[in-house]
Amino acid sequence: MHWFNFSSSSRSKRVLRGFLVSASVGWSVLCPLGTDHRLGAEDRLENVRATSFRSVHEETQRERSVASRRSRETPTVTAIRRASPAVVNLHGQKTVRTAAAMAGAVPDTMRQVNGMGTGVVIDPRGYVITNFHVVDNVDEINVTLQDGRNTRADLVASDPESDLALVKLQGEGPFETIPRGKSNDLMVGETVIAIGNAFGYVHTSTQGIISALHRDVPVNETQSYRDLIQTSAGINPGNSGGPLLNINGEMIGVNVAVRVGAQQIAFAIPIDQVMDTVTEMVRRDNERRLSLGLAGETNGSGGYRLTSVRRGSAAESCGLKRGDVLVMADSIPVGSELEFALTLLDTTPSHSLRLEFERGDQRYETDLAIGANQHGTDDPAAALAWQVLGIAVRPAGEALTSQMNARLRTSYRGGLIVTAVRAGSIADQQRILVGDMLLGIHSWQTASLADLAGILEHPEIRQGTRAKFYLVRRDQTLYGHMQLAAQNYPTRR
Repeated sequence: MHWFNFSSSSRSKRVLRGFLVSASVGWSVLCPLGTDHRLGAEDRLENVRATSFRSVHEETQRERSVASRRSRETPTVTAIRRASPAVVNLHGQKTVRTAAAMAGAVPDTMRQVNGMGTGVVIDPRGYVITNFHVVDNVDEINVTLQDGRNTRADLVASDPESDLALVKLQGEGPFETIPRGKSNDLMVGETVIAIGNAFGYVHTSTQGIISALHRDVPVNETQSYRDLIQTSAGINPGNSGGPLLNINGEMIGVNVAVRVGAQQIAFAIPIDQVMDTVTEMVRRDNERRLSLGLAGETNGSGGYRLTSVRRGSAAESCGLKRGDVLVMADSIPVGSELEFALTLLDTTPSHSLRLEFERGDQRYETDLAIGANQHGTDDPAAALAWQVLGIAVRPAGEALTSQMNARLRTSYRGGLIVTAVRAGSIADQQRILVGDMLLGIHSWQTASLADLAGILEHPEIRQGTRAKFYLVRRDQTLYGHMQLAAQNYPTRR
């Protein structure tokens, strides 16, 4: 191919202009358009390096590759990418007795065994949910984050009965957190994804469907799981504590168990049940350590709404009232009861907590002086229930209430789970047991501790009316009658 000399006629100029425009697409612009060029030997084509064509070709290939990749980005790919940064690998060693020692054949002999599992970061401060059996008796909880960083974690709270635990990562955050969905609207047949440390292969992702809901799975004579999600997603040893995701990449459950000897039968604890249990675990821990003089619940539109403020307490002294909604604690947003409880976990007695709260349309600030708890419970409603009825209770939570209503075809707003019964008390006389769910007294429901306190303080009840009570025990609704004597009530000053 050779260069040609063009005359300076207008026709030649038009041809030259057109030639150079087309050449600029494949070779880049070699000279200004619209000018007359007479090229010498030094301007021959072999003296010009044709690099632009190669660059355009490579760019075209890259564009094709990007387009192909985008066409393969399914919702499953997007969901895994969204959730993975908050999934962590947990591993460590625990000391166990050997089989021979357990059988009594030889004196106690201990050995070290390696364990592994998965966890999910739920708070940017590094709080991680996992299964209790993953961290039970582990000497040192080692953690590998999704980006490959290694750290350790400390056990914060646990509940062996529900097989859930909360640990906190060491090191500075903020840490990536997982998007959370709801488990009260799940559908059999919808796509789900499991992520975990299957057999030590970190961040293994598998896909399946929800096979069934509300499964009760016995583990042994003393433990069973209730109201589980059954899934066909592949869950293997090491997946325990990892997330079960919906197609939007939101956590809808915590993977917990597989059916030994079966394929594509695995189970997860519904996320609503998980969050209720974790909130209760943290609340109990705070209650044992701290004295605040207040109690509350998650506000529907966000925040922590106070349901009671004890007279003469630090909460009352700093100006808080029932109905106030806490929205910030030590400059950390408070969006729920759990978020406020997690903030208190980092707090010690004698600390002053800076609070922002809403009252009506106004926002206020105050400093709450936190003291050490010397009385076993900081909730005045809980204290009244223990003194008058002889029971310690906790809210059943939305997940358990929904499950009960579905089984019994009822529409209760909530209930109170009995966690302790005082010997010789009215509750003991009426054979109320730990694990019962108290639904109501007289003609009122006991959906919350505030409801129970209101009932016990009602003039009709205080006068000693023979009150009928209702409870659920193992999916059976039972009732009885109790007479609340005036001497059971605390003396008013």
